[in-house]
This record gives sequence, C-alpha cells and structure tokens, in this order.
Amino acid sequence: MDNEVFDETSKEQFNFCKLLAGSEGTLAITTEIKLNLVKLPPANKALVCIHLKKRNDAFLANLIALKYKPSAVEMMDDRILELTENNISQRRNRFFLDGKPGAIVIVEFAEEKADEVDSVISGMISELKSAGYGYSFPVVKGKDMTKVWDLRKAGLGVLTNMKGDLKPVSLIEDAAINVEQMPDYIADFEKMLSKYGKEVVYHAHIGTGELHIRPVLNLKDPSDVELFRTIGYETARLVKKYRGSMSGEHGDGRLRGEFISIIIGEHNYNLLKEVKRIWDPENILNPGKITDTPQMNSFLRYIPGKKTPDIKTVFDFSSTDGIIRAAEQCNGSGDCRKTKIIGGTMCPTFMATGEEKDCTRARANILREFLSADESNSWDHKEIYEVLDLCISCKGCKSECPSGVDIAKLKAEFLQHWYDKHGIPVRTRLIAYISTINKIGSLVPLLFNFFLRNKITGTLIKNAAGFAQKRSIPLLYRVTLRSWIRKNLESVNPKEPKGSVCFFVDEFTNFNDTEIGITAIKLLTSLGYKVVMADHSESARTYLSKGLIRKAKKIIRNNIEVLSKVISRELPLIGIEPSAILGFRDEYPDLAGDDLRENAKKLAGNSYMIDEFISNEVASGRLSREAFADTKADILLHAHCQQKAITSSASTIEMLSIPVNYKVVEIPSGCCGMAGSFGYEKEHYDLSNKIGELVLFPEIRKAAENVIIAAPGTSCRHHIKDGTGRMALHPVEILYKAVKER
Repeated sequence: MDNEVFDETSKEQFNFCKLLAGSEGTLAITTEIKLNLVKLPPANKALVCIHLKKRNDAFLANLIALKYKPSAVEMMDDRILELTENNISQRRNRFFLDGKPGAIVIVEFAEEKADEVDSVISGMISELKSAGYGYSFPVVKGKDMTKVWDLRKAGLGVLTNMKGDLKPVSLIEDAAINVEQMPDYIADFEKMLSKYGKEVVYHAHIGTGELHIRPVLNLKDPSDVELFRTIGYETARLVKKYRGSMSGEHGDGRLRGEFISIIIGEHNYNLLKEVKRIWDPENILNPGKITDTPQMNSFLRYIPGKKTPDIKTVFDFSSTDGIIRAAEQCNGSGDCRKTKIIGGTMCPTFMATGEEKDCTRARANILREFLSADESNSWDHKEIYEVLDLCISCKGCKSECPSGVDIAKLKAEFLQHWYDKHGIPVRTRLIAYISTINKIGSLVPLLFNFFLRNKITGTLIKNAAGFAQKRSIPLLYRVTLRSWIRKNLESVNPKEPKGSVCFFVDEFTNFNDTEIGITAIKLLTSLGYKVVMADHSESARTYLSKGLIRKAKKIIRNNIEVLSKVISRELPLIGIEPSAILGFRDEYPDLAGDDLRENAKKLAGNSYMIDEFISNEVASGRLSREAFADTKADILLHAHCQQKAITSSASTIEMLSIPVNYKVVEIPSGCCGMAGSFGYEKEHYDLSNKIGELVLFPEIRKAAENVIIAAPGTSCRHHIKDGTGRMALHPVEILYKAVKER
C-alpha cells in the first residue's frame, strides 16, 4: 500500500506513516522504516550544573536557562542524587556535586567556537545569580561531560534502590506541559498529591516541559493500588487543564490508555476505536493498548495485600529488607542486554548467547517470582538453578546495573540452599576445597604436577573432575609463598622503611602464582616499604564462587577477627589477586555477622589492591617516579571483572603509567569468560571461549609482538594463554622490571 493517498474531499494527500507512528503496534506490523537524520551539534560543548537549594526553584531556573538557547536541559532532584551515593558505578560520576542540593539542572551548550560557549555560559550564570537561583555553577567540559550524563541517565534505575516497598512508580512521567506553565502545573500537582500524603520524585527533561514525575507508592498495598489509579486520573484532568499531553515521549499502552479519552475527548477517542476496528477487525495486533485498555492498576507485578515472605538467608540482606526485595530492585530497564559494541562487563553470557534467559533481568525475575510465590519450598526449584547456571559471578551487574542488582550474591545464596536439598556435587567440592588439595600436593609438588601434566593421568583427572580436556590446570610452584616468606622476608625488608604494609597471601598466589607473590613483595620492599605478615586464613573466594557460603562465613569471620587486630590506616592490607582482596570490601561485611560487622567495615576501608596502594603513594608524594627507570614499554591491559565492578581499572592504569615511558592501553573487554572455575567446567568450555572471543582474544591477537599483555587475575592469565597462545603478565611483574634499585 502506498503510504500516501489522495483524499477527494479535502484535495490533500494523507500520509499513513503519521497514523502508524504513534499506534504502538495496534494497527500494523512495520517491517521497514526510513528515518530522517539531523545534523550533529557543534563540537564545542560544555555543561553547567546549576545547584539549587530548593527543588522547585528548578522550574524557574529552567526558564532563565532556556533564554540562552541551550542544546539540552535536564533535572535531577535530591532524592535521586541521594540514591546514587551508594551505587558503585555512579559514585565516581558525582565528582561535580557541591554539597546537598535540593535539585540540579544540567544545561548543555554547543557552539561553533569555544569562546562562544564560555560567553553564553557567563551570561546565563550572571542572570541566574541576579534572580537568586543557584548557589553553585560548576562548568564541566571534555570527557567529564559523559560522567555527568551517565549520572543523569541512571536516574530511572537508582529509583528502585529506595529501601522498602515504597517506590517511585511509573505513571505520569510522560506528561508534557508548556515550559512557561510548568511552575503552575507543578504547584497544582503537588497540591493534589498533598491530599493523599504522598511524596514525589522529579527528574529528566525539564527543558522540553516533559518532566518525569514519579509518585512514591507501595503497590503491594491495596489502598495504594487504588490510589495509583486515582492519581493517574486526577493528573490526566490536570494535564487537560494545561492543554498538555499525557505521553510526550513514550507510548500510552495499558498504563495510560484509559486516560486518553480525558485528554482528547470522547468524540476523538471513539474515532480511534473506529480506526482500530477498521484496521484490525479481529483485534489481534497488540490488543488492550490505546483503545479498550483494561483498568490501569490491574495486571501489576505484585498481588495487592500479599505479604512479602521473610526468607532466612546466610548473607545479610538487611540493606534491601530481605533477599526478595533485593531481586525486586530489577526494574526491567534492560541495561543488562548489552552487546560487545556497547561495551562494559554486564552481562558476559548474554553478550555471547543473545538469549533473554542469560541476562541479569531474567535471573532477577525468576528469583523474585519463585521466592515470592512459594514460601514453603522457596529454594527447591530447578528452573532457578537452570537460569542461574550461566551466571559467571563476574559482579558486573553489581556496578553496571542502575538498580545495583547483585546476581552473583543472589546466586551464591541460592546455591547454598539448593545444596542443602540436593547435596554438594563432587566437582563443586573439588573446586571449593582446591586450597586443601593444593596444600596436600605442595608436600610433593613435582609428583603432583607430574600427574597433572601426564597425558594419561591428566585426562583421567579431568574426566573425573568434569573439566574440559582442552583446558590446562594450574600447576603448583616448587615452594609455597608462605614458606618463602618465612625464609626470606627479613632479608628483603628495608632497614629504614618509609611505611609498612601487611601482605595478604591468597590461596592462588600461595600455591600456584608464588613467583608473582615473591615479585610483589620485592616490589614493595625495593620501594622502601616494610612487608609484614598475619596468621590469616585463605580468602574464601572458592567457597563463595561455588555457593558454599556457610563454610565461607566461618573463614571470613576468622579473617576478620585476626586481621582487624592489626590492620589500620598505618598498616593497610595489600593483595594482588583482585577476587581475593576485594572480597574484604564486597562479601566480608555481608557475612561478618552482627558482632563483627563494624570490624569488617573498618577492615574493608583499609584493604587495597597493590595497584591502588602504589598509585595512591605516588599521588600523595610519598613515592617518587624517580624510583623507576625510563625504559620504554607498550602495555595492553585486561582488567579483572571484579576489579571493574568493585573499584575500577583506573588504579592499575595509573600504577603501570608511573614509569615515564610506560604507555598503557586498556582493552575494552568485559569478563574474559574464565570466571574462576567456570571456564574449566566441560559444559561451559565453549561458552567461556565464546566470551573471550567477543573482544579480548581478537585484541590480543592484533597486538604487536613487542606489546606486553597485562592481566591481574589468575584465571584471566590462564584463559588468555589457552585462547591466544600469548602469556599475560601480572602488573606487578611489569612494574618491578622498571624499578631502578632492585
């Protein structure tokens, strides 16, 4: 059908695309779309982040900002800003905030010349000050602008982090009003909402009059479910009063469908119904949307009045009021459905498979659904086990999910209870207790390694353990790191140290990567730091990764009791295996128990990756770049996924950049795909390699032979060698080579 027809009555052509554009799939199926493009904005850009003491001052400051013809104006209120404080990925994007504003208005300018940007910004700020709006006006340029916009975009996701069942709900966030009338519209809206004693959250597109408004309601409470509809109805009448639109950005769907007749009138609404009948007489295309929609507060996620089960857990989920609410934090935004082109860590298995069941959202939803529905037998569901199986516990979701849904933590909790019902598989025990096995093997390391290397015995061992035959198993070093320390630490420690550190001997470095541990200690001592030891246990990482969290809790509590007596700001805890040392910040406080939680938090605040410690020492002036040679080196870095989730890769880049001629480039990869034991398991071997092939392996293969490959994680280095044939070095090995006096 031609999309333009001639109307004999009006003598005008009618473009059917205009009809279909807003029909939300209710009239036709679109198979091809032609888009008009607009020119890119001028290259010279800057943001002004207007800090306002009172939230509602934003609506008047917005009118002043618009006089200067900005390219964008966006808003975040104080509630959203507060919720970003504890979001790992957004914490670093709050750098420009000054104090605790009631709201910020972000104004972007784009001009052909840089001085034009500065001039218009100066004029706007001057007028805002004269009018009494704003107390701080930081100007952000360059790469930092992305951080500001990332903070603003996170607004939708962080709203679900609001503790408890009261949440800012999606209802009237699309209402669009003439910006000149917005102050009066907001005043009327707040007057209406005050009748019901409810709060509200504001954010987003204030510059176009399409402010996202979210009332804070408990949709598990039947009275708030009724109020949900009442507020929608009264807002529709208010929008009608100001001649606005209920759906300025998104569709009407089922949520706002029943209010369309209020906005456009019954006559026009009946015309829509007639169009629907003519185009889709069988009502098969997206039924119940726009016309003949069900009541908007039906078909909700929760059954009103049903109590949320209080399920006993090993992990502490008090920060979210229980494990079910931890899963409920997922708002379905789909940020976890990233591709390798978009980048990031979350979610590596979805990037590889493209299957919805393998994304963070699917895992959170199945946990929420089953744990909420079946109080008597919450954990014993094979469906949960199958959906969680491909979660590789990379922790990417903990930081990159705007709602902070930590599927690795949820999976570990589930597995513990699953094993309680079904027993612990042999392979799971072998992996979890690998440090015990290695301890026995370290008595005769040559013999132990012989059996692993030998083709016949090695094949039998892998078959028995359920490991992939093509995967190489880490061998034992000829001595353990602890035994080397006992014999050599005193001789390598400096006579007049500039400071002291306590070195954490993790189970991987102690038995397998001993040489790297020795190098790390020599690096610290050669730079003038005294290294001391404490009689701590293993990190518990293998138990955490396999879901044996009761065993992990015992180890963790012991480590907290031992280390909290010696670790302080003056004697920090330093580690080289990211997954081991970062556990002190991540899982340790959640498994410490009430009696040790404060000790765990203090310990977390004084525990560092060696990368962080050394880069901090240089930044503070206690360590000089002069201690390193000017040897040239080109380094390609793959940062550990848990490092990127809990802290960032910045400290590793900074540490490797201390020698003046060391040039570091980070590979834009997420998880390598190994994820501890995941890549060793025969049923996961192919997927593990597929994840590696997304970005990491191709980038390494493209690198010149003289480029040094760096990776701090033990499993990462093994995976890189198996996948590309190239050996990756730990960053401490690379840096140590540049130390002048070794």
